[in-house]
Amino acid sequence: MSKTDELRAMREAKYARAAAARGGQPQARPRPVPVAPEAPKRAAKADPTEAAAPETDGLCGHRSMNGRTCTREAGHAAKSHRYS
Repeated sequence: MSKTDELRAMREAKYARAAAARGGQPQARPRPVPVAPEAPKRAAKADPTEAAAPETDGLCGHRSMNGRTCTREAGHAAKSHRYS
């Protein structure tokens, strides 16, 4: 018997023991409950001067997939971002 055949036999035996332990019944997975999307909330009227001047500290501010922000200067010519 080759090594892969032995591993396959061990794996099948493990699954058989697990099936016997739960009574041979397949496990039922709970179905996710559908949730209705929330209605968009209306924003209170804000001062137009506040909306026109976003808070920037001179950095690029590009966000990575894990939430970190770019620390290069705003409008940098480099193709890559430096995250921290």
